[in-house]
Amino acid sequence: MDSQQERTSRQQRRGIGGIGWAIVGAVFFGSLLAIGILPRLSQRSELEAAVKEASTLPSVNVMTARRAAATTNLELPGSVVALNQTTIYARSTGYLRRWYADIGDRVQAGQLLAEIDSPDTDQQVLQAKAELAQAQANVSQTRASLAKGVADLKQARANLLLALQSWQRWKVLVKQGAVAQQDADTRYATYQANLANVEAAQNTVNSDSANVKAAQANVYASQANFQRYSVLQSYKKVTAPFAGVITARNVNSGALITGGTGNNNTSSNTTSTSSTNTSLYTIAAYNALNVNVSVPQSSSALVQAGQTAQITVREFPQRVFTAKVVRTSNAIDPNTRTLLTQLEVQNLDGALRPGMYANVKFAINRPNPPFVIPGSALVVNAEGTQVATVTKNQTVHYQKVGVGRDYGTEIEITSGLTGNESLITTPTVDETEGLRVQPVAQKAK
Repeated sequence: MDSQQERTSRQQRRGIGGIGWAIVGAVFFGSLLAIGILPRLSQRSELEAAVKEASTLPSVNVMTARRAAATTNLELPGSVVALNQTTIYARSTGYLRRWYADIGDRVQAGQLLAEIDSPDTDQQVLQAKAELAQAQANVSQTRASLAKGVADLKQARANLLLALQSWQRWKVLVKQGAVAQQDADTRYATYQANLANVEAAQNTVNSDSANVKAAQANVYASQANFQRYSVLQSYKKVTAPFAGVITARNVNSGALITGGTGNNNTSSNTTSTSSTNTSLYTIAAYNALNVNVSVPQSSSALVQAGQTAQITVREFPQRVFTAKVVRTSNAIDPNTRTLLTQLEVQNLDGALRPGMYANVKFAINRPNPPFVIPGSALVVNAEGTQVATVTKNQTVHYQKVGVGRDYGTEIEITSGLTGNESLITTPTVDETEGLRVQPVAQKAK
């Protein structure tokens, strides 16, 4: 009986102990569940609050700026000019006898273009020639006088030597008492007279030598004068200074030409009959031409002598001419902020003509390419040129930038960006500085 009660009591105690342990386990697992669920519930609450707040922020499309290509084309307008062009004036005065070249004719260097009838110059040449002959004859005459003077000087010196020896002998005889002193004095006087004759002959020789030099100088002057008029006479024939094309003829046969009176008249009138003080021709070299182009200051440092470029003209749309940069002005024009650059292009077939409008395309290698953004992202107002960015705190910030080339839909940014900014693609007046927004990433095109 007792044993039965004891067993019952033990079973009751065991039941109570199991329930306790079950309660303890339930409390323990409930604590663990609370520790894991409560933070999640808190985070979820915060997330829902953030989503709710974000849903109330205005959305803006953002993108990051991209780097432009290292090599780009720079296309600029240019003007074709002749490599060598000059206006030809007459150097001789007279009437135009005949002209041999007209506009559009290709001529070679030294080719005869026109002849001028100049009788005044012809007479001046004849006069100068006669004066030269006279001066040469005068030289011959003075040289003959010099030769005679030299001969007289030699004779005088011989007489002087003889008189000196005679006087010296008579001087000895006087000391010996062989002759009278009077005779010795006569010999001395003869010696002195011959000495004077030698000095006079020497002076005559010196004078004749000076006359010869003066006559020779007159010959040189006469020769120079004769050569001068001969050269002027040669100008009666007007020749081409270099190979090229005649672009203007301003005279006709019979027109009065005045030498050495060139002016700036470059008219292409070909029917003039009275052409005093005007040019005869204008000639331009066509085998090689220059192309003048004004390079913007922002690209001026990238254009160097020796660089090649492609030239196209509207008249030959399918043809590309290769040109080379030969020189620049090395100075920026303060009015246009451009660098005058000159290129040389070969034109052996004469397709290009001076005065043509040309399109010049440079291939530019940029060591530090700028950023490129859509044109719609640029903001220009009283604060300057800016872009609207979204900061890490999702607020709007306006950043000043420097602008480069404008491609129409896109524009280069040369300063103000690092490339990591989130740019608002189409900012509006509603996106003010510091405004909180919801950025929506958009891929750059």
